Amino acid sequence: MTIRERMEQREHEYLSPKAAFSDETKGRDKPEEKCDIRPEYQRDRDRILHSKAFRRLKGKTQVFLAPEGDHYRTRLTHTLEVSQNARTIAKALRLNEDLTEAIALGHDLGHTPFGHAGERALNRVCEGGFEHHIQSIRVVERLEKHGEGLNLTKEVRDGILNHQTKGRPSTMEGKIVRLSDKIAYINHDIDDAIRGHIISEEEIPELYTNILGHSPRERLNTLIHDIITSSEAAGDICMSPAVEEAMLNLRLYMFESVYTNPTAKGQESKAEKMIEGLYEHYLKHTELLPEEYREMIDSGEKRSRVVCDYIAGMTDRYATVKYTEIMIPNAWDVY
Repeated sequence: MTIRERMEQREHEYLSPKAAFSDETKGRDKPEEKCDIRPEYQRDRDRILHSKAFRRLKGKTQVFLAPEGDHYRTRLTHTLEVSQNARTIAKALRLNEDLTEAIALGHDLGHTPFGHAGERALNRVCEGGFEHHIQSIRVVERLEKHGEGLNLTKEVRDGILNHQTKGRPSTMEGKIVRLSDKIAYINHDIDDAIRGHIISEEEIPELYTNILGHSPRERLNTLIHDIITSSEAAGDICMSPAVEEAMLNLRLYMFESVYTNPTAKGQESKAEKMIEGLYEHYLKHTELLPEEYREMIDSGEKRSRVVCDYIAGMTDRYATVKYTEIMIPNAWDVY
């Protein structure tokens, strides 16, 4: 018996009957020989962790564009916080931590530079629109490894695709990530907004803080405990009505006070124009795309989608550099 088989056996001995068991996966689109050490979901987690798209998350905006300070969240630190919250919940409920972590680490791989400002811009200009959860699937199925994709299991891809509010994940682990994404960004966005002097803790309505807590630590503790206890009682991943209502209302407060605040979002129109300018330029000049993207067009992919792929994969810094190269005249000397 291999190490992997022993680990799979231990899953059946310890995990809840509602867990997704590694040896019962629906599999991959392209069959592969199994690893002798790692179960399938652990293997997926490792593939995502070592992907180029994952590394680029460190250079992508979460909420605040070009903040002055090193402690504001990026898309990468957001992803890690989602993963930690999700693993805590999965472990307490005896669900599959490897699957949970793989989904969490992959859920935002398709996000654009400049956060949701970049997503809005691409959605306006790209033929067929743009949604980052769909792009995340395109990253793992088509774009990574020079067009080969990561060949992830169906359960991981299902969780990535369905991590948004409107999503309906097919596994308990996917449902955990869907909730963990919300509780992570609401709490760390509050923390960053307080750090940026956009709001103060005292300004958050007591109607919500009296239920959830008066600090990011207290709120995270309340939300994670509530998901665990409510899910144990219900046999499904859920929250208690009172805590869920307080969380959703706190989210609405963040939209009104932070996500549409001119101080926090004053630069977003510039970022959107930058993304739109890059898209228009590369759509006219696909010969300037890197070779692997030109090959995608040659193989029959739509020009508009490939240009969208290229721009969506950029970091904030790289997008700014390319826009400057294209749009800003170079200095020149006359002799």
